[in-house]
Amino acid sequence: MTPLQEASAALASEPGPAEDPAVDLIAPAKEIFDAAAVRAAIDAELDGDSDGRAVRTVTVQVLKAAIAAGRDRIAAEFAEAPKSARPTVLAYAYLTDGVVRTVLDVAQTRLHPNPNPTEGERIAVLAVGGYGRGEMAPFSDVDLLFLMPWKTTPWAESLIESMLYVFWDLHLKVGHSSRTIRDCIRLGREDYTIRTALLEHRFLDGDRALADELKAKLHKDLFKSTASDFIEAKLAERAERHRKQGGQRYMVEPNVKEGKGGLRDLQTLFWIGKYIYSVDDAAELVDLGLFRKDEFDRFVAAEAFLMAVRCHLHLVAGRAMDQLTFDAQVEVAQRMGYVDRAGRRGVEHFMQEYFRHATSVGEVTRIFLTALEASHVKRAASPFTMFRRRRQLKDGYVLKHGRLMISGEKRFLKDKLNLLRIFEEALRTGYLIHPDAMRLISANLHMIDDEMRSSPEATRLFLDLLLKHGNPERALRRMNELGVLAAFIPEFAPVVAMMQFNMYHSYTVDEHTIQCISTLAQIEREELVEELPIASRILKEGVDRKVLYTALFLHDIGKGRPEDHSVLGAQIARRVAPRLGLKKSEVETVEWLVRYHLLMSDMAQKRDLAEPRTIRDFAKAVKTKKRLDLLTVLTVCDIRGVGPGVWNNWKAQLLRALYRQTAVALEQGLEAVNRESAEAEAKRAVREALSDWDAKALRKETGRHYGPYWQGLTTETQVVFANMLKDIEDDQIRIDLMPDEDRDATRVCFALADHPGIFSRLAGALALVGANVVDARTYTSSDGYATAVFWVQDAEESPYDASRHPRLKSMIERTLHGEVLPRKSLVDRDKMKKREKAFNVPTSITFDNEGSDIYTIIEVDTRDRPGLLYDLTRTLAESNVYIASAVIATYGEQVVDSFYVKDMFGLKFYGASKQRTLEKRLRDAIEAGAERARS
Repeated sequence: MTPLQEASAALASEPGPAEDPAVDLIAPAKEIFDAAAVRAAIDAELDGDSDGRAVRTVTVQVLKAAIAAGRDRIAAEFAEAPKSARPTVLAYAYLTDGVVRTVLDVAQTRLHPNPNPTEGERIAVLAVGGYGRGEMAPFSDVDLLFLMPWKTTPWAESLIESMLYVFWDLHLKVGHSSRTIRDCIRLGREDYTIRTALLEHRFLDGDRALADELKAKLHKDLFKSTASDFIEAKLAERAERHRKQGGQRYMVEPNVKEGKGGLRDLQTLFWIGKYIYSVDDAAELVDLGLFRKDEFDRFVAAEAFLMAVRCHLHLVAGRAMDQLTFDAQVEVAQRMGYVDRAGRRGVEHFMQEYFRHATSVGEVTRIFLTALEASHVKRAASPFTMFRRRRQLKDGYVLKHGRLMISGEKRFLKDKLNLLRIFEEALRTGYLIHPDAMRLISANLHMIDDEMRSSPEATRLFLDLLLKHGNPERALRRMNELGVLAAFIPEFAPVVAMMQFNMYHSYTVDEHTIQCISTLAQIEREELVEELPIASRILKEGVDRKVLYTALFLHDIGKGRPEDHSVLGAQIARRVAPRLGLKKSEVETVEWLVRYHLLMSDMAQKRDLAEPRTIRDFAKAVKTKKRLDLLTVLTVCDIRGVGPGVWNNWKAQLLRALYRQTAVALEQGLEAVNRESAEAEAKRAVREALSDWDAKALRKETGRHYGPYWQGLTTETQVVFANMLKDIEDDQIRIDLMPDEDRDATRVCFALADHPGIFSRLAGALALVGANVVDARTYTSSDGYATAVFWVQDAEESPYDASRHPRLKSMIERTLHGEVLPRKSLVDRDKMKKREKAFNVPTSITFDNEGSDIYTIIEVDTRDRPGLLYDLTRTLAESNVYIASAVIATYGEQVVDSFYVKDMFGLKFYGASKQRTLEKRLRDAIEAGAERARS
C-alpha cells in the first residue's frame, strides 16, 4: 500500500461528512508526515538513551520540525489550489494523526513500556469531534478520548500524562478526556455535547477491540430510541447559537463556523443523520431519500466553500479564528482569487458568494428537517396557529404538520401564477409554508418567464404581497431565499446577497431592502408612534402606499455598478415600475424618489439647518408637500434599515427639524424662511427666558451677537451662553457640560476671549479626551468673545455619563491653558484599528458658494479617524480661514465634515486659485494624519 493509500485508509476508517473516498490529500502523504522517517529521526537522536527528559525533549524537537514542514507543505499547495477544501482538511487531519500516533508509540515503547499488560491496562486513543470527522483547519483543536476498559490504572495515568506534556510542548491545543466505556455511556446520557463528540469518534491507535466495543455499546445503549430527544437538543442548541451570533444570515462580519448558515449548521445535519441512520458519509442521505441529488450538491458546494474560507482564515490570522472580520475578508478574498471587476472590489464578490452559500445551507436544513418530520423522527412544529382559530384555506391547499402545503403537485404547476399565489395564501392565513412546497417552488423557477412577469394578475399578486396583508417582509424574505424575487424581478438579482464593504451597513443590499420595508410596515401598524411621530402621522393621514412601497423596494436596486446607484436605480425604476402596474404619474414619483432617496438624509446630516438657504434649496428640490411626505418616510425607513444602532435621537431630531421647516416653506412660501424673522423670534424668546435680568444687561446680551448666532442655536443654549458671558473676564475660559437627550450627545459650551484658531484649539482639546464630535457651532460676539458649542459622544457613541463630566472638563481646561499640546499628544492616540485598515475611502473636497448666503461651504469627504477634525480645523486656521460652524456626518469608516467658512476679510472663497491652494493643504493634512494612523 502506498503512503497515499495509507493516508486515505487511515482517515476513511471513520470518515467525516460528505467524504469522498476518491479525494486525495492536497499533497503526497509522505510529504505531509512521514511516520517512519520521524520515528527513525527520534531513535537516531536518542541512540539508546532512555532518560525520560531526553526522550521527551528529542520527541518534541523532531515533531516540531515535522509539524512545521507538514503545515508549510499543505499551506503551499493550498495557496496554489485555494478552493480545494476537502483535500486540505484531510491533510491537516492526516498530519495530526501522525503526530498523535508517534507520541503514543514513544510513550508506550520508551517512556512507559509495558510488555505484559493486564486486561485492565488496555488503552485506545480516539479522535472525537471535528478531528474525529477528519475535518481540521490549520489551528483546529485536537480532541482526544483515552479509552480504557475499566478504571484508570497507574500505568495508563502515567502514559496519558506523558503524552499530554509532549502535546503541550508542541503547542497543540488539546482537549482530552480519559474514560471507560461505562463512563462514556453515562456521561453521554447526561450531556448532549459529550454525546455529539462520541458520535464522531474515530479510532487512531491502541486497542482496536476496545474501540469496537465502544461503538457497539453507543448504538445499543445510548443512541437507540433517543433520536427525537437528540434532534430537539441539537435544534435548540442551533437556535441559541444563532441568537448569540446576531440571529441573521447576512451579518457583514459573519462567524464561518457558528453563524447562521455556517459550517456548524451543516455539521448539525450530519450529526442527526449519523445518529438516526448510522451514516458514515453524507452522500448516503440521498439514498435514504432525505435529499435530492441537486440538493446534496448544494450541501457539498456550501461545505467545501465554507471549509476553504475557514482554512484561509486560520492561515491569515496565524491562529484559530472563525470570525470573518473586515480586514480578514480582504485577505481571504485575495487568497481565494477574487479580483476587482464591474465596479466592485474583489472582497465584495467574495462575500456575495459567501452569503449565497449561507442561504443554501438554510435551504438544505429546511429540506432535511422536513424529511425527518415526515418519517416521524422529528417532532412536528407547534405553530402559533394552534392557539387561535384556523382560517379557511383556499382550494388547492392543505395543512401538513401545521404548515401550508399544496394538495397536488401537478395541479399546482399547471398554473405558473401559483408560484406567487402560495405566498399570498401564507400571508392571508398566517401559516408558514411547508418546506416541501418551498422545495417544489425552487425547483420550478424556470416557469417564471416574461409572459408571467407581464401578467396583470402576477402584478396584482406581487403588489398585494406588499400592500394588503400588513407584514410584507415575511413573504419577501422567503421569496428572496427561494429565488422567486430575483426570477420575477430580474433587475433585483444582482443585489441578492450583495455585501456593501463598509462599516456602516450591517446587512447585504437585499436584506437591507427587506428591513426597510419591514420598518415601513411597522409604522403602518402604528408600532413606532413614539419613536417616529412624524412618519407615523404622515402614514396615518394617508399617502400613495403603492408608490411608497415600490420606491422603497427599488431604492437600492442600482447598487454594485460603477455608476451612481441613485441615478442608475432611477433608470431601472423607470422600467420596472410600469411592469408592476403603476400609472405614468406614479412611475414619475417612484423614479424621483429613487433618484433622490439620499437627498433628505444628506441635507439633514451634512448641512447647517440654521442656514435659511439650506431649507430654501431643499424645498425647491422637493417642490411639493406630497413629495416631502413620501421622501421623509422613505428616508426614515432607509436609515433604520442600515443596521442596529444607526438610527438615534440625533438623526431623528435633524430630520424632524428639516421636515418642519421645509413644510413651512412649502406652505407659506420660500420668503417665509429668512434670517430677519428668525433673529427677531430668537431674541424675543431669550428676553422671556431672562425676564429676571435688568433691562440694561438684557439689551447688552441681545445686542452683542450677530444674526447667525440667533438662527443657529436653541433658546436654551442661548440662555446658557448669556449666563456664561455675564461678568466674564478676558482671561477666563468658561465651560458648561450638559446632556442633550434630544441628540443622544453631551453638549459642551465654551465662552472665552476670541482669537484666531479658537475652533481648532477646542477641537483638539475634545479629541484628546476621546470625545467624538458630531456637530459644532462657533460665533464671535461684537465685544470680542467666542461662543462655541460642540455636541460630543463617547467611544460607544453615547452621551458622557454625568459622573465623567468633572474629569472631562478638567482635561479640556488643561488643554486650553496649554498644559497639554494636542498636536503632540494625539500622535499616540490617533491610531486606526486593525479591522478598519481594510477600507478604502477616497478623499473628496468640494467648495460650495451657493448653499449659504454668507459662507463658503467646504465639504471634506474622507476616511474617519480620531484626530481628523483637529487636523482639518488646524489647517484651516493656519490658512487664515474663519470657521463659523462644522457639521459632522459619520457613516461607519467614512466621515463628511462640512465647514461653513469665510476668509480673513469676511468674504467667501470665490477664487479658483485660493480654493486649489486650500484643497492641497487639506489633502496633505489628511494624508499625513492617515499615514500616522496606519503606522
